[in-house]
Formats: sequence, structure tokens, C-alpha cells
Amino acid sequence: MRQNPSFALADVDEMRRVIEANPWATIVSVGAEGLVSSHYAVLLDVDRDDLTVVGHVGRPDDLIHGLGGGELLVVFQGPHGYISPGWYGDVPAVPTWNYIAVHLSGVPEVLSEEENLVVLDRLVDRFEGSMPEPRRMWERPNDPAFVARLANGTVGFRLTPTRVVAKRKLSQNRPPEVVETVIAALEADGPFAQPALAAEMRRAQNARGGTAS
Repeated sequence: MRQNPSFALADVDEMRRVIEANPWATIVSVGAEGLVSSHYAVLLDVDRDDLTVVGHVGRPDDLIHGLGGGELLVVFQGPHGYISPGWYGDVPAVPTWNYIAVHLSGVPEVLSEEENLVVLDRLVDRFEGSMPEPRRMWERPNDPAFVARLANGTVGFRLTPTRVVAKRKLSQNRPPEVVETVIAALEADGPFAQPALAAEMRRAQNARGGTAS
């Protein structure tokens, strides 16, 4: 991802917030036949306060990624959406797309079977915790043999990135009154309504001392 100083996101806490809120990631590496990608849920490592993440891939995907043998790129995509030039008023303008993305690169560490089980358990708890009647990994009707068999079909990893590129393109290059107009359009009923993106724009505007609230 090409970086632009006007839209650079450098705050680690903000990047962690984006990762935590958007765990469905794209995993990219260079395999024997060229670029390959997979899609998995990836979480922040609870034992660290940096941008280290943990996750897993199925063993068939590990065959194409070769975890631990080379660099891995993990991409987290936050809220995004179309921005109409009509929202800028009667000025020369073209359409664009606002978005938030965090790219983490590095050579991952392959987890032991025990560590992988801990990560899988965390993944289940992370998403089942919102259910009215959560189905925990170790609870009935699952039994230890069933869990072990499924876990054996996965390869866990921990990635402490050696390169981070994060971007928050949220109309920061526009006057505050224009940003407010765009936020209002994203919050309204329309073909390109995107309230989650509007909330991120408001957050960024507030952080730079704008008037959107």
C-alpha cells in the first residue's frame, strides 16, 4: 500500500483498535507459483501491547504459504465507502473512496500444538461471546478428541511485524465544513450510506480539532 503523509496512521493504539474491530484479515505471501492469499480471522496477541497478532490457517493453506519460511503480509480492512464529488459542493472534484487499512509484514513464528489450541480457543470465545448461548470450544457436545482432531488440521502462527503501513484516508485534506457534509451524507439514507465510515471520519476530525461531532 502506497503511503501518503496526509493520511498516514502512526498511532499504535489506533491501529490496535482497527485490528480489534476488524479481525477478518487477508493473508498474503509469495509461494512457489507466485502470490497467494487466504482469508482468516486474526487477533491481537493478548500477551503483548504492540501490533503482534496471532491466528491460524488450515494445513492445505499452510502448504501454499509455507508459514515460517518467508515474509507474510496480513491486511486488516476497516470501514470504507464511496465518496461522491457532489458532496463537496459546487467545486471541481472527482469521486474517491475513503477507507482505513492496516498492513503488517514479517516472518511469522509457527506455534506449537499447545499454543495453537490456546489461539483457537480465544478465537471461539471472541466470537461466541456475543451469542445468547455461546458454544465454547471445550464444552459439550464437543469432546477433547474432536477438538484435537480439528486442531490438528490447522497451523497456528504469531506475527510480530517488522514493517507496518497503516492508512486512514478520511477526507482530512478537505475543510471541516466539507467533512461535515460528507459525514451527513454517509449517515443519511442513500445508495452509499455507510454509518461506520461516518463514525471513523468524525473520530479523525475530532482528533485534529475539527468541528464534526
